[in-house]
Amino acid sequence: MKIALLGYGKMGKAIEAVAEDRGHEIGVTIDDEDDWMNKLDDLRECDIAVDFSTPATVVGNIMRCFDLDMPVVVGTTGWYDQLESVVHDCQMRGQALFVASNFSIGMNIMFELNRRLAQLMNRYEDYQVEITETHHVHKLDAPSGTAITLANDIIEELDRKEEWQLKHDQGRHHRMKKDVVPITSIREGEVPGIHEVVYDSDIDTLTLRHSAKSRKGLALGAVLACEFMEDKKGYFTMKDLL
Repeated sequence: MKIALLGYGKMGKAIEAVAEDRGHEIGVTIDDEDDWMNKLDDLRECDIAVDFSTPATVVGNIMRCFDLDMPVVVGTTGWYDQLESVVHDCQMRGQALFVASNFSIGMNIMFELNRRLAQLMNRYEDYQVEITETHHVHKLDAPSGTAITLANDIIEELDRKEEWQLKHDQGRHHRMKKDVVPITSIREGEVPGIHEVVYDSDIDTLTLRHSAKSRKGLALGAVLACEFMEDKKGYFTMKDLL
């Protein structure tokens, strides 16, 4: 399989290494507007594109791939307010799109555990739930797409929760409304990604935690998604892959 990388930062390079280890070829890397102009012929020769670019450029990248009738796997987050319209466009145009807030197999297992834990906690109202996510200083969006996925799944299962809110530093010493799932975002060093869901009561504390050791797990998941998308049309997520 010949893969195009849209965004050639640290994640792009990690995907390149994993893809080549699995016998695939990187046909082109596109990292800015000049690349789109100068490497279009190379892009046309690729079988699929993987986008780990920026929230500001990802939707345009997806549409350009649709114009080329090229499947696209998207790991960029921070643009999900436009996801519904992009998925609609994908389906109407008969294109192929795979979107994940996190490609790690371990993290997707945590998604399942998080949903089940929220179901169990629905009857125990003494427990207050919070989410904390920690990433490297280069991550542009906060909270992370992964934290938002965790929060939305909790809201779906806990009757007492209606929305999530980012918990800014200045707000850490006052209590949010009871129907809110607070999310704390920390940016430090080169942390690949840590996500914690904490249920706290006067009696005890229960913590569900995933800590990525490197970007390799994310890169592997993205390449597995590319392999999964061969000869497919429509909209897919990690649930479909798993």
